[in-house]
Amino acid sequence: MANDNNVTVVGNVTRDPELRFTANGQASCQFGLAVNRRWQNRQTQEWEEQVSFFNIQCWGDLGDNVAESVSKGTRVIVAGRLEQRSYEKDGEKKSVTEIVADEVGPSLRWATCEVTRTERKTGDGQQQRPQQQAPAKPSGITKPSFDEEPF
Repeated sequence: MANDNNVTVVGNVTRDPELRFTANGQASCQFGLAVNRRWQNRQTQEWEEQVSFFNIQCWGDLGDNVAESVSKGTRVIVAGRLEQRSYEKDGEKKSVTEIVADEVGPSLRWATCEVTRTERKTGDGQQQRPQQQAPAKPSGITKPSFDEEPF
């Protein structure tokens, strides 16, 4: 059966990502996300707004990259899955629903960014540099001269 638990949200980071490590050294990063929904009330013709807040959990290299790249106020796109977990605090059972991210990226609607590839880890934990490839040149396309007629 296919994984039907997919969610994609776009919003603003509400707190700087917090990077921690598990006992075996795996990165774990958490941050908050505010997602705004705005609509016009048909009766009053006034704009109304609702804000939803989500906790986002990132693991491994994604967690490392998010902690290094994202800060409070950044507008991001998060794709992942909903997960619910229970825990006990002060003798009281609590439950929380959060988004476990598969992908996090900047929203380029009102901003720009520069992408830098990270080094990949090999199976033995060593860093491996990404292979640099020359950009492919389109074949048969030439840049027109300003002296030539475009048609």
